[in-house]
Amino acid sequence: MLVTGATGFVGSHLVRRLLADGWRVHLLIRAGSPLKLVAELETRLTVHRYHGTAEDLAAIVRQAAPDLVYHLASLFLAQHRPEDIEPLICSNVLFPVQLLEAMTANGCHRLVNAGTSWQHYQNRGYSPVNLYAASKQAFEVLMQYYLETTPLRVVTLKLFDTYGPGDPRPKLIKLLNTVARQSTLLAMSPGEQLIDLVHIDDVVEAFVLAGERLLDSLVEGHESFPVSSARPLPLRELAALYEKILGKKLPLEWGGRPYRPREVMVPWNDGRPLPGWRPRVGLEQGLASIIESGENC
Repeated sequence: MLVTGATGFVGSHLVRRLLADGWRVHLLIRAGSPLKLVAELETRLTVHRYHGTAEDLAAIVRQAAPDLVYHLASLFLAQHRPEDIEPLICSNVLFPVQLLEAMTANGCHRLVNAGTSWQHYQNRGYSPVNLYAASKQAFEVLMQYYLETTPLRVVTLKLFDTYGPGDPRPKLIKLLNTVARQSTLLAMSPGEQLIDLVHIDDVVEAFVLAGERLLDSLVEGHESFPVSSARPLPLRELAALYEKILGKKLPLEWGGRPYRPREVMVPWNDGRPLPGWRPRVGLEQGLASIIESGENC
């Protein structure tokens, strides 16, 4: 297996699962990227550092000779500035297209790709919430050429909000953890938007099942599936649930800041489910595991 994005939260958990399942795992990471989240696993992994050229990628894929590629690497930006455009396109469009070219050159034709529910603003077939989502769609558009001209088969998993213990990302649950620890007032939006949280264990299971579909030759062309809890909760109710599990009120100022431009009030809910997958970790159970791990202290 060859995995991109293994230095991130979701990718590092996928790597652990693949090793536990007995796979030989190769990591494709940018030169200079830290291995902090998989540091204790490094002796069990083969690490390939990418220096930015198509030739470099081709050599790495040739050396790894993977049965399957998991592409999770991306640059996520909720809102971009002009200076962000080049790195966004390089990370989310140029790099994965170079990866497809390298796979094609080395006879590797199975890809699990990480997309985003934000490609479907207001539940449309395609409407990007932001430039990040547009860049993920742009890769899928360019992918179509390889789907039509090579034996490439792809499963794209469109992720919603993901969470779990040890998540270093500055996302909602970490924010609530920080507020609980520091007791400083936090300005929040009015809090009516629905949040679709999926536990990391369930997300990893979806990636494993998607890979199995490809290895079992069940995929023709490009399949796309949401990785959704199917039970989104208003932000205010989510915060109240967190407070209930924690056993104390948080200093949250509802309406203290406006909604973001193109705020997702209702998450995309129009995709067909991944066969054999359903979320198993309930939200209350998942939040409790984070609190019990001591991350709120």
